[in-house]
Amino acid sequence: MPSTTITRGNALSTTYIGIPITPASVASYTSAVQTFNVSGLLTTDIIAQVGLQGSQTAGIVIGECDCLTAGVLTVQFLNVTVAAVVPAAGTYVFQVARTDGPLPANMS
Repeated sequence: MPSTTITRGNALSTTYIGIPITPASVASYTSAVQTFNVSGLLTTDIIAQVGLQGSQTAGIVIGECDCLTAGVLTVQFLNVTVAAVVPAAGTYVFQVARTDGPLPANMS
């Protein structure tokens, strides 16, 4: 097959990382953004939390994950319970995608 028919995306690399973290308590019916040092992260990385090695605390949901400052992972923990709870400590698995250049604004 000629190489011109191979579909290519704009992801330069996709890496899965396991980070041991110990989150702080999250008040009831709210969210809390918490930060963790992760060397090598870039502000242009696209980050998604894909798992936790173990069980998450009941009522905790992971929201947005970002790298707003180089080397610092930002994770939003949402508490959907009536009481303050502490998200589970453990190794969280994240997918980190790096793009080949700036992100396009559309699919054209």
